Amino acid sequence: MDETSLSLHPPLRACWTKRGQQPLVPAPGVQQTHHVLAAYNWADDTVTWSMSQKKNSRAFIAFLEHLFIEQFPTGRCVLVLDNAPYHTSGESLAALSLFEHRVLVFWLPKYCSLELNPIERFWRHLKDNVAVNKLFPCLDDLLHAAERLRQNDFNNPERFTFVKD
Repeated sequence: MDETSLSLHPPLRACWTKRGQQPLVPAPGVQQTHHVLAAYNWADDTVTWSMSQKKNSRAFIAFLEHLFIEQFPTGRCVLVLDNAPYHTSGESLAALSLFEHRVLVFWLPKYCSLELNPIERFWRHLKDNVAVNKLFPCLDDLLHAAERLRQNDFNNPERFTFVKD
């Protein structure tokens, strides 16, 4: 489980251009950001996600409730979490304790490699296919593009492949 941010300032990646010409990527004047919280299910190779205006303990707890009450109301789960402050806050730990009979939390070491958390590969896939080197006129258009990917792209085997930069 992890979070990422989608922003009107696009992530930039290498691209082809004619020799001697530098590509220009326009950027909006005002930064606007929305956050995606997601969990990867190894059993059926799916991702459950929700969007939030803020990346904080309240959003994390709301996503936990969505996972454990609506998505997986029975059975046991393993959560792989990093040490983000909103994961380790008192509120978040209290919320996790409500589900302790059903959840095993595996805490990643601080400053660990991104390759230890499989959801990181999904974030790369999401951003590569929705946001990289693209300028959206408004945040809603960017979020709609992410939703289209969620609805249409879950059979794509590349979304969890290991790619070395």
